[in-house]
This record gives sequence, structure tokens and C-alpha cells, in this order.
Amino acid sequence: MTAELLPVAREAVAIAHHVIRSRAPATITAKGDRDLVTDIDLAVEDEVRGFLERETPEIGILGEEHGHTGRTDGHWWALDPIDGTANFARGIPLCGVSLALVSGDRAVVAAIDLPFLGVRYTAAEGEGAYAGDELIAVSTAQELSDAIVSVGDFATGPGAEARNNVRLALLARLGAHAQRIRMLGTAAIDLAWVAEGKLDATVILANLPWDTMAGVLLVREAGGVVLDVDDTEHTTASAATIAVGAALRPKLMALLRESTVDAFR
Repeated sequence: MTAELLPVAREAVAIAHHVIRSRAPATITAKGDRDLVTDIDLAVEDEVRGFLERETPEIGILGEEHGHTGRTDGHWWALDPIDGTANFARGIPLCGVSLALVSGDRAVVAAIDLPFLGVRYTAAEGEGAYAGDELIAVSTAQELSDAIVSVGDFATGPGAEARNNVRLALLARLGAHAQRIRMLGTAAIDLAWVAEGKLDATVILANLPWDTMAGVLLVREAGGVVLDVDDTEHTTASAATIAVGAALRPKLMALLRESTVDAFR
């Protein structure tokens, strides 16, 4: 059950695309410390859930807004109806719909649609990664001085100050070594652009399956590696999501280790 469900994933994000482009958000509500949800996030999740429940009733769904429904074993869908809600709510076009089919703890099908940038990324395990109909591949950069690296959002909520010490230390070290640093505000685009070679790496010091799993498969199918903070292979249980081309892996992970040491001195 892998590539045969890619058309379902494509249709699901096409439905989401239509909802997002059909109207502007009418309500924006706080759902946590500096965490937002709009009426469009909820509408997208409702529409996509309804479609997936009709097309694949035997597969459970984990969505950002409504949690887990259906079966929790075997295969399950991981859905972020709008990744980058803070951007979307301000009219910033860096946002996207992220949908992955997960088997156990690894994604096997992925679709990410960027409704305001006009591109849809897809992948199935063993079949390569695509932007539209074009096969994509990760960057071959070998030196951090040639690399554009994105960094995930800062932590919020209880304990955020301590967790952000590592982010601050990482930014300082990356600033001294990388060509450029970017903070896009959406893990889906961070990972899709690593897969496409627009970014050379991304360091997201968090891992929420609805945010990351589709992009993780894209990067792997495009020839990259996705790692946890301890340099092991990324899974749904990982603490972080670090995507990079193989040549830059040792240099980037060494920098992250040094940043962790810096943060707790």
C-alpha cells in the first residue's frame, strides 16, 4: 500500500488548495502560546478528512486540528491543513498543505501543495520525488560556506527559554559558517525546498508528524538524509527534523553538536 495511494494524496491536497484559494480567513483564534488557527485551517481539515474517510476508510488520520481518528496501527494519514498558519493569516504566501501516508514510523506517500506559489510536490517510497511532473534532487553542496540553511521556528510555551538557547547558539554558529540563514515559518516548505535543492539543509528542532512526515519522504526520495538531533535516522518519534544532502551531513551535524554544548555552558 504505497504508490497506489499517491493519487488519493494528490486529490486530497487539490481539495485543500481549492478551499484555501476560495476565500480569505474570516476568524483567527489563539489555541496556545502564540499559536493560531483560522477558520480556513478548520475548513481544510474537515474537507480533507471527509475525502480520506470516504476513499480510505480503513486508514486512520492524524490531523493537527482534530487529532487522531480511526485506526492507530498499520498505515495512517498525517495531515497539516495549513502549515505556516501565522504566515497565511498575515497574507504571507509561504504556507502549504502537508499530507503523508505513514507506515509504522516512516512516511511512504507524500503530497505538499503550496497554493500561493503554484507548485505541488509528491513522492512515493522508491519512486522518486517530484515538483509537478519534474523529478527533483537535493543539493550537492559540500561546504557550509556555499550553503543556504533554513532554521525552524523558535519554541513557545513552557520551557521555551531553555529550548531556545540551542537555537540561538545554532544561529550564531551558522552565521559564522553558512552562506545564508533563512527562517521561513513552515516546515513543509523547508523540507520541500531541501528536496528540490533550493535550500541546502534545514534544521527544525522539533518534530510534529503532521508538519514533517510528508517533507521527510520528499527529501529521502530526492537523495537526501533526514536525521534526529543525535544523527540517527528520523522517525515519527524523533525529537528534531534535520534534512541535508549527504556531503554536508558531517559538517552540519558537528555544528549542531557544538551549538548544544554552547547552549548549556
